[in-house]
Amino acid sequence: MRRPALRVAALAGAAAATLALGLAAPAQATNAAKPGPRVPAGPYVALGDSFSAGSGVLPLSATANPLCAQSAVNYPHLIAQRTGRALKDVTCGGADTSDFYTAQYPGTPAQLNAVTTDARLLTIGIGGNDSSLFTGLIQNCLTAGLSTLGQGSPCKDKYGSTYTTTITTKTYPAVKKAIADAKAKAPKATIVVPGYPQVLPPTKGCYLAMPIASGDVPYVNGIEQALNAAVKQAALDSGATFVDMWAPSAGRDACQLPWVRWVEPAIGSLQFVPIHPNAAGERAYADQIMAKVGL
Repeated sequence: MRRPALRVAALAGAAAATLALGLAAPAQATNAAKPGPRVPAGPYVALGDSFSAGSGVLPLSATANPLCAQSAVNYPHLIAQRTGRALKDVTCGGADTSDFYTAQYPGTPAQLNAVTTDARLLTIGIGGNDSSLFTGLIQNCLTAGLSTLGQGSPCKDKYGSTYTTTITTKTYPAVKKAIADAKAKAPKATIVVPGYPQVLPPTKGCYLAMPIASGDVPYVNGIEQALNAAVKQAALDSGATFVDMWAPSAGRDACQLPWVRWVEPAIGSLQFVPIHPNAAGERAYADQIMAKVGL
């Protein structure tokens, strides 16, 4: 009953059409420095939103609801293929933590229903869609950027600390609860919680591909970093392993050339869900997760 993909964002203005919100080199081994203990053999359950579902990366999974835009080559599928584990992948574009408890679409059960006591590996990529955080941020900052032709910081000027307050008061406790509830259902599982990669470069953006005002680029980055910090804290508080995707994705953002980037831009995307990880981005997720926990 909800939006496809870390979901649907509109490029408002005369020059834009409505967009649905979603890599070319091996991942850097940032998370490989201190791998955790090897995960015991056993089933793998993947939970999460469009960044975990690989929404926009073809081909689509034959076993998932097409509305989820789940890719057959997302990082859960890649990890399962590489390790030979039986996989239950219930990741779905547009999911937030409420979809862990209730059906997101008719025929698409609550994600926690897939977690059973015999699971030995869980990946949980969630948080960006709660309170329409990422969708609202991207939509509002694109709209603001178009209104000033890329000048100034209109999004920051209008929204200020709104998003970071939402992350602290709503996203963090919701993600913490979701992880804890998954752990309660699979107490013997290793639980891995990946963060989100860089969508924009650190300071200077790319207005033609990502129409966000120059002064709002650091603002958007700061909010995404706050989201990652909240997800990390929720993971640590719940006894899960956090996997950083921010540092490994430096220089792989949506402003880079197609064979370099791990995230597709709003304009000129090479996949049907822009502003999301591409195939190389999903491979990078798999690389970082596997290195972190010694798979």
